[in-house]
Order: sequence, then structure tokens, then C-alpha cells
Amino acid sequence: MSTQTLPDIRKTITLQAPIEKVWKAVSTAEGISAWFMPSDFEPVVGHEFHLEAGPWGKSPCKVTELDPPNRLSFTWGKDWTLTFELITEGDATTFTLIHSGWTAEQMTEFGQPHEAVRERMSQGWEGIVGKLAEYVQS
Repeated sequence: MSTQTLPDIRKTITLQAPIEKVWKAVSTAEGISAWFMPSDFEPVVGHEFHLEAGPWGKSPCKVTELDPPNRLSFTWGKDWTLTFELITEGDATTFTLIHSGWTAEQMTEFGQPHEAVRERMSQGWEGIVGKLAEYVQS
């Protein structure tokens, strides 16, 4: 059976905040908890941690890439990778979230088809990235 890869979810936003402030928001447990989910994240390649996904329980994650203050990646659950990319634009920071690892016909660990979850997550990320903006611009 051939599996078709679905496109990554990409959300890009310009934040009126210096890159150091945005980096702290996306690369510390305290920061991630403020706009995304509670976690025991540490900015160390290979660090295994959990995102507290509410009714879904604890999602296992692992830091796979760290290039402060520009790029951070970690695996999430059994299928996904989240990447945060930051670029300085004058006094502002361009932030891109990339949620990859989507495959047609594949199910999440909760038995939901990737295609359905991807659509919901894409919508959900809009609000979550908005919360990041509120957090770093306040």
C-alpha cells in the first residue's frame, strides 16, 4: 500500500518583539506552557519530555534540533515533528511554525485518521500562534 504524504501545516506570523524574547517563549518550559501546553521541555538535543495534552494525556516528545535563537525541532507523539523558525526583521521577529509528519491513510495513536486531525490542527494552530503573539507582545 502506498501512503501519500500530506502537506506540512505552516503558520507564519510577524511578532512585534525582539527575537530573544520570542526564542525564550518557544524554547523554555515556562514559555511553551504560556501559549501552547504545559510541558517539562528543556532546550537540549535528545531531551525527552511530555506535552500535557489535556484530555489526550501526556504526549511524548523529543528535542531533535536546536539552533538558538533561530530554529528548534522536536518529535511529538509517534508521527509528528514540530519546528519553530525565527528570523529577525528589524525590531520584529518572523515566526514560522511547521507541523510535519502527516500521511494519508495513517491513524494517530488515538485511532483518528491523519487527514481529519490535520484539518482540525491547522485551524487550532491559528489560535495557538495568536496566543504566542499576545504573550510576546504584552
